[in-house]
Order: sequence, then C-alpha cells, then structure tokens
Amino acid sequence: MNQATSPKWLLWQIFAFRALSLLKPIRYSILVTSFLFYGGNTAFAQAIDSATAKKIDGQFLQIKKTSPGCAIGIVRNDTLIYAKGYGLANLEYGVPINTRTIFEMGSISKQFTAYAILLLARQGKLSIDDDIHKYLSWLPDFGKKICISNLLYHTSGIRDYDQLLAMVGTTQEDVITREHLIKILSRQQTLNFVPGEQYMYSNSGYFLLGEIVRAVTGESLRQFTDSAIFKPLGMNSTNFHDDYTEMVPNRAYPYVQANTMGIINSSVVGAKGLFTSIDDMSKWAINFFNSKSESYQIIAQMMQSGKLNSGKETGVGAGLQTDDYRGLKMYLHGGINGGYNNFIMFLPEVKMAFFIFSNAGNSNYAGKTTHVADLFIKDTRPEKEKPGFKTPFDPIVKDTTSVQPLLGSYVVDDGDHTAFKLKDRKFYYVLNGRQTFILYRTERDTFWFRGFYPGIKFVFTVKNAHNVTVTQTWPDGRSRTMRKRDPFNTPADKQLMAYAGKYYCSELECSYGIILKDHQLVLTNAKYPDSPLVFYSPTRMINTLDWMKSLDFTKDKKGKITGFDVNYNLVQDVRFEKIE
Repeated sequence: MNQATSPKWLLWQIFAFRALSLLKPIRYSILVTSFLFYGGNTAFAQAIDSATAKKIDGQFLQIKKTSPGCAIGIVRNDTLIYAKGYGLANLEYGVPINTRTIFEMGSISKQFTAYAILLLARQGKLSIDDDIHKYLSWLPDFGKKICISNLLYHTSGIRDYDQLLAMVGTTQEDVITREHLIKILSRQQTLNFVPGEQYMYSNSGYFLLGEIVRAVTGESLRQFTDSAIFKPLGMNSTNFHDDYTEMVPNRAYPYVQANTMGIINSSVVGAKGLFTSIDDMSKWAINFFNSKSESYQIIAQMMQSGKLNSGKETGVGAGLQTDDYRGLKMYLHGGINGGYNNFIMFLPEVKMAFFIFSNAGNSNYAGKTTHVADLFIKDTRPEKEKPGFKTPFDPIVKDTTSVQPLLGSYVVDDGDHTAFKLKDRKFYYVLNGRQTFILYRTERDTFWFRGFYPGIKFVFTVKNAHNVTVTQTWPDGRSRTMRKRDPFNTPADKQLMAYAGKYYCSELECSYGIILKDHQLVLTNAKYPDSPLVFYSPTRMINTLDWMKSLDFTKDKKGKITGFDVNYNLVQDVRFEKIE
C-alpha cells in the first residue's frame, strides 16, 4: 500500500483541522488599486501596484514550473483584484495552473451545504430545530434528539465517517459511495457525546445534511445547489462532484508528494466534494459581501456562532470557522483531501477575501493566505489590544537542563497524543506526530506559540520527572490539559499473552487481532501493516494506526481481558469485543 492511498491520507484532513484549531491565522498592510490587466495565468480585473504584486509572487518563489503548485485569488468589494496560478495542474502533460483551474475543496465544501440547508429553512421547507430522524428514517435512534442545528454546528456527537471508514479498512483507492456511508452510519449504536453538550468536528454531520436536502427536495445535493446557488451566481464551473468517474475539464490533479498522484475515488458529497476555481469562488465572495443580495440574511446566519446546550458559544459558524484577525472579524475554513490543500478567509468589515487552492499535498502553500493578507490590511488596534505575547525572537533555550523533565509524550483525555522535544537547543511541540511547532520560553515553565496564531500558551506543572501536566490555553479562553505518559514497563510474555486474541466490532463489522511477536504485542489486520502496541498503562496502549491510535482495554471481575474501546480524535467509545 503506497502513501498516496493509505488511510493516513484519508484522515489527513482530520489532523489538519486539529492543526487549524491550534493555528488560526492572523495578520495584515495596505491596498492600492490602479489599472486593468489580463494575461497568461495571471488575471487582474482591477489591478494592484507592481510592487505589491511582486511581493505576492515572492511568497511562491519555491514553486517550480515543473511541479504541483497553487492558484491565488483576492477579492475586494465587488471585484476580483488579483488572481494568478503557479506550477502545474497536471505533471504528465505539463498543464499549467491558471485562474480557471478546478480544485477539489475538501471541507471548504461545507459552507455551501450549510447554505443549502438554511435556504430551505428560509423557504419554510424545514426548521433547523427539527429532529433529523424526521428526514433520515434509516439513521438509528440513539435515545437523544439530534437537531439539524447540531449537524450544522458540529455538536451532534455523530462519529466522523472518515475515521470509521479507515477503521473498517477503506482506503482512498476504494470506491466510496453514499450507499456505503449510509450502511456504516446506520450500524452505529452510540454517539461520541450527548447532542449539544460538546463541539466535535464531524464530516458525518455534513454528509447527513446533504441527505436531508435530498429528502426535502427530491433532488441530490448537486442538483439543488446547481439551480439554487451556482447557476444564479454564474459559477458555471462549480458543482458537488457526486460521480467519481465523471470527467472534469481543467481539473488540477492532486499530488500527495511532488511526483506522487493522489487518488480520490469518492462520490460522497456534503462534507467534501465541491469542485470550483478561483474565478468561480470570487463570485461567491462578492455575493458574500453584498448586503443587498437576497442571500445576505442566510450568509449572516452562517456567520453566527453555534451554541451548546449550556448557552456557551462554540465560536464556529455554519460551515465556517470564526476568528478575530487583528481587530477584524474573520470567517475562514481549510480544505484538505488526497493531495488538495486549500484555504479561504473572508473579512466582511473591509469586504476582502483571500483564497489559495493547491494541488501539492505535502506543501503549506495554503498557509500563506495570511501572509498575502498582510500586504493589504494594517493592524490598527491600540497596542494594549494586541495579543499579550511578548518575548525576544531568539528561540534558543539557554538552560537545557531545566527543560529535560518537560520532554516526552503526553496524553489528552480524548485519546489524543502529543509530545514535546528539544532539538538544537530549541523547544518543540509535536502535534499528531507529524506537525512540529517551535515554542518560545517566557518563564521557567511557560512557553508561547508565536506563529500566525499568537497567544497560545503552554504552562507546565512539574511534580517530578514522571508526573508532569501541561495546560494549553487559547486567547479565546479555551483550554485543555495534557498528562505526561511515559511508556509502561512491558510485562513478561505470560502477561502479554492475556491480551492476545481476536477482537470484533459489530458496529463496523470488522475485526483486528493482537498477537505476541518477539516479546512485543502487535495489532494486526488483513488490510494494514502490523502495528506494535506500546503500553502506557495496563489498560491503555497506543499504536501507529492514525485512525485508532489509542486503545483502552477492559477487564472482567477476574481480571480477564474482555475487549478494548477506541477513544481517539473524532470517534469515541467504539467497542471491540474479544471473541477468541
């Protein structure tokens, strides 16, 4: 199984979303407009000055003319003021990226699904307070009311389908259809949490919203959005791609590495699946800012934060993330899928939008969106209102001995695993085992992140070298606690054999085995490479499978192993019973 088609790529957007929650963009400078220009792969409907254009190009100098790349678009008021393509849409045929190149949007698709639902609500054809079972009779009754609003704002508790598919053994090489998802979701017996009690991102929720559109209108999500959204706006190259075999003119092919093509054999839409271009997305942005349009009230509703049952706001809109961007309200979303890596941000107060769509999955071109915005918008806040992060730029840890107790692996209650490491006298936070961010020391046990989302703080509490906790806080008041977990001393083979056997999940209709191999427990499955299990306690082990990395074992009164629960990322309490 190659990297391009492994479930790691199927799940990459989950982890990217987690990274986004850590690194919400923030920055700005001045806009100058002057003349009209169009040529090659660059388009200016209302041009910017050459100096600013040169600075934008400078952000993408590393993109070779023979490599995957990206397209960028900037909207101000009712005009696409800058658009340009860099790199190739197809390496085999040398097709360059331009402003009409089609990209798959990943989770950016969600805002259009949300708009469709809110449009139907405005037309009186549904209410977002309706129980979703009114429209989805095949979905199990979990014993709790789940409203349409719970799906819109990621508070339903329904497990994420990407992670469930990966657990079953589905890779991006496999064909994934709506019928496939209906089968797997119809077998679920429990939720991650009581609806409305928590916020947890769920692709399943937005797939179900698309199914509600189908139930209410008798049309597929693609058919409905074509007639209700895209055609009226002149977005003639935009649609929900619900047939993976369909030819797409001007498509950018996704590359998970510089020369390795990604494969997306999915006909599932709602959470993902939107195909569009910079030119078309600019029309959506112009409509987004048009307070006189018929759709403005719906867009205003999308921008409102969801709420938990307690009344606390989640800070997340309908299909949009929300944030403050140097004193301006920002609405944003990322979209990563099988080699596509995209980012959009809307700033309604100055009526500007910035997009970067990329087909280079191993790049962070989309992360340059805020660097481009820096060239146009100044931070006019008073100094006292700016983030409180104050530290020299020098990241070197002068007293490396004092940070030694802080190093190692940490476990979060939801099963997530993080780590802190020291390299070349610099202190790093490791997110999801693959994204590494440098932290800056401001006090003996306090570190700050100062990247493009300044204000995230890590405070360590050290009782001894093996009893360390970290409180991570965000500027908006959110926080979570991590606990240091050194690997547990591996028991003798006789004790390890108690865990060996076959484990079956009735909700997923799949099984995994645990075997003892060379004094090491190993998690096995017919489809995946064997994954060594590392003890963090007699009842918790971790492995290398991103979709079920944390396993919590249960025992009966006699101490016999009865099974394990998967509690990791966007799925909780998925039960595997020991059957052999």
